[in-house]
Amino acid sequence: MNEEVVTGGAEEFVDETLVCKECGNEFVFTAGEQKFYQEKGFTNKPKSCKACRDAKKNAGRAPREYFETTCANCGGVAKVIFQPSNDRPVYCSACFEAMKNNNQ
Repeated sequence: MNEEVVTGGAEEFVDETLVCKECGNEFVFTAGEQKFYQEKGFTNKPKSCKACRDAKKNAGRAPREYFETTCANCGGVAKVIFQPSNDRPVYCSACFEAMKNNNQ
């Protein structure tokens, strides 16, 4: 694995391997993350890996419900997180991105 070195002012940051307090697995506290922590004024290193932090963050949330409908542009399947109604067109992800990029 490549070790990253980042310079932040007078300091040099080097990737550091830490152990997650939740699952016990090792994870890398990258040089870029260390620089970010310093810029934000954080003084403590992370105690949990990203997977455990994400799991804790999402623990109280109900899983999202997806609805399937037909894309108004290409006729393909569009999966959306809202209950579609017949008064407005719904687009699949690819068509929505293409329309968004064309309007910019």
